[in-house]
Amino acid sequence: MQLIDIGVNLTHGSFAKEREAVLQRADNAGVCQLVLTGTSPDDSEAALELCRQFDPEGRRLFATAGLHPHEASAWSADSARQLRALLAEPQVRAVGECGLDFNRDFSPRPQQERALEEQLALACELGRPVFLHEREASERLLAILREFRDRLPAAVVHCFTGEKHALYGYLDLDLHIGITGWICDERRGSHLHELVREIPAGRLMLESDAPYLLPRTLRPRPKHGHNEPAFLVEVLNEVARHRGETPECLAGHSTACARAFFGLPALAG
Repeated sequence: MQLIDIGVNLTHGSFAKEREAVLQRADNAGVCQLVLTGTSPDDSEAALELCRQFDPEGRRLFATAGLHPHEASAWSADSARQLRALLAEPQVRAVGECGLDFNRDFSPRPQQERALEEQLALACELGRPVFLHEREASERLLAILREFRDRLPAAVVHCFTGEKHALYGYLDLDLHIGITGWICDERRGSHLHELVREIPAGRLMLESDAPYLLPRTLRPRPKHGHNEPAFLVEVLNEVARHRGETPECLAGHSTACARAFFGLPALAG
């Protein structure tokens, strides 16, 4: 059984002293390929360097390159040039993490929208899929995406935590959906139990968002309290349970979906 983790913040400082061990534990758990999330041009460069360091053959580690909405006030022509150069690298497979966050509003909303629109335009020009972030902004995100969707190869709403109307809106635009350990959180994620049944096979992918979102159902819980890609198996089991599928079935179609979305090479079983 092979799994692909489509969202890992491996550049995060909490991994600094044990990245090799984290990757080994992921491999031992069947998480055979990982997509490292880039949240700014410099962070995206760092993610690419980790891919080169730990996977010089370019078969297991890949990255995204983008500017997170929290950082949108820093968007500039230089940002666009840096991302364009990164996206020419073979291990960089998608534009993002980009999107809208109207929950925290760390950057003014007009600047978030401008940065998103320019990254979507870049994705359309280069023929790359997009790795999207959205919090409390589904209606505005949908409106912007509609302007680009005919030219955009594909897009995934990563770490989906929204309600039914948002999910249906994304699916109506033929978007992909990423599910994290949020579904394992009895305090705030139980509404996803029914919603994951509505995501068609071929549109559903799994992600850890490590080191964030440690699955609350995980036993035993790690003493350090950080999430890591090896724990994606817990997300797999929870999502499978609520979809009425076996973990093996879910692993099969979600892995095939991720591999097709990011254009990842097949690995021997």
